Amino acid sequence: MMYQTLTFLHSTFRWLVLLSLVYSIFRAYKGYFSQKEFSKTDNLVRHWTATIAHIQLVLGITLYSQSPIIKYFWKNFDEAKESLDLLFFGLIHIFLMLFSIVLITLGSSISKRKMTDKKKFKTMLIYFIIALVIIFIAIPWPFSPFANRPYFR
Repeated sequence: MMYQTLTFLHSTFRWLVLLSLVYSIFRAYKGYFSQKEFSKTDNLVRHWTATIAHIQLVLGITLYSQSPIIKYFWKNFDEAKESLDLLFFGLIHIFLMLFSIVLITLGSSISKRKMTDKKKFKTMLIYFIIALVIIFIAIPWPFSPFANRPYFR
């Protein structure tokens, strides 16, 4: 029961991560190219994007520790690493997602400390776009060549 609940939450919460990242990127793009002031709203969007990503990370790590797929992968590593689906969930997905969360965290933290509004927007834009691309690759979309799952579980 816990595994199914975690799978549902993790699968559903990804949409909040994607929406917050896209919205942050949109605000950063608009702010950077329109020479806007980095407002309190921009700062909140930056902060909540990182917070949402961190919540998803906690859900993902908890799911990883409870997953029968992952348990099988590590118990039968030599055999399981030959299966792209098992390798994806056992190693690729978690490492790409951890890396993207690190990028979001760094982008959020560094942009907060930049002295000019333009540099704040630019930092957010670069780090968050790279993280979004990596996340997009690492999500098991129904059309993914690595491993696929439905849009909603």
